[in-house]
Amino acid sequence: MRAEEQAGVITRGQAVAEGISADQIRRRLRTGRWQRAFAGVYYTFSGKPTRPAVLWAALLTAGPDAVLSHQTAAELIGLIDRPEPPIHVSVPWQRHVRPIEGVWTHRRHRTPTEASARDPARTGVEDTVVDLTQAAKDVDAAVAWIARACNRRLTTPDRLRMAFSARERLRWREALTAAVADVAAGCHSVLELRYLRDVERPHGLPPGTRQRRRQDRGATTYSDVEYEPFGLVVELDGRAVHEDPGHDRLRDHVSAVRGRITLRFGWADVHRRPCVSAAAVAVLLRRAGWPSSPTRCGPKCRLPG
Repeated sequence: MRAEEQAGVITRGQAVAEGISADQIRRRLRTGRWQRAFAGVYYTFSGKPTRPAVLWAALLTAGPDAVLSHQTAAELIGLIDRPEPPIHVSVPWQRHVRPIEGVWTHRRHRTPTEASARDPARTGVEDTVVDLTQAAKDVDAAVAWIARACNRRLTTPDRLRMAFSARERLRWREALTAAVADVAAGCHSVLELRYLRDVERPHGLPPGTRQRRRQDRGATTYSDVEYEPFGLVVELDGRAVHEDPGHDRLRDHVSAVRGRITLRFGWADVHRRPCVSAAAVAVLLRRAGWPSSPTRCGPKCRLPG
C-alpha cells in the first residue's frame, strides 16, 4: 500500500488507484480507522500522528513537485535540533497553492537539484542553507546558518560557495561570500567571525590560528583563536549559556599550567567594544614579544594611545 511508503499517509487519488472506493474511505473515516489530515489527504491510522506523518501530509497537500524546505528541511538534515512551526514547503513558481493550516508555502523559480533524491522530497543541504540565509532577519543571523552547517559537517565552504554563486538574486551576497571564506579559514560561529572582522583584522593584529586542536591526558580540546608564538589564547563565549561553565575554567587552567594566557571575550566585548578588546590582546602580544603595534580601525577607533 502506498501509505506504507509515506509514514501512513495517503491521498484520496492514491487510495482510489489502489482500489479503495469512496464509500470505503468514508466508512474508515467515520469509524475512526482513518483520520482526515487535510482535504483529500488522510492518516490511515488512529491516534496522534507522528512527525513524519504530519510532514508527509503537508507535502502531499501542497501537490506535485512540492518539497519540504527552509526550517523543515533543516530539521530533517540535522541543521536544527527540534521542529520549528510552521512547516515550510516550496512549490514551483507557476503553481498557486491554497492556504494550508500550519504550513508556509514558498514559490520558487528553480527546483532544488537534490529534492528528487530525497524521501520525503526536501531541499538539499546547500539549497536549504541558502534559503535560510535569505529568510534571516539580518546578516548576522544569515551568517550563523553558514557557520552552523559547516561546524556540523553537513556541507563544506566550497559547496556553499557554489550554491551561493548559483543564485541569481541574493541578499547580502558580498557579506555571505566573505563569511564562507572565513568559515573555510576556521571560524565556527558568528562570534568568531565577528572577532576576526571587527577585532583582529581592522586593528592589525597578527592572524591567529583558529580551532587549534590539542590533546591533554587523552582528552581533545580546541582553542577558538591561538596566537601560538606569543602564548596567548582567545576564547569566545556566545550568547547561549554553557551547559558546563566549569569546563571553560578547566581549559583556562590547563592553558595557564602550560604557560599560555587566556583572554575570554563575550558577545558585548566583540560586538560593542571591539577596539577595547583589540587593545587588550595587543598589550599581551607586545609583552610576549610581538614586534609591531596595533592600528586604528578608523577615525572613531577607541584604541588607546
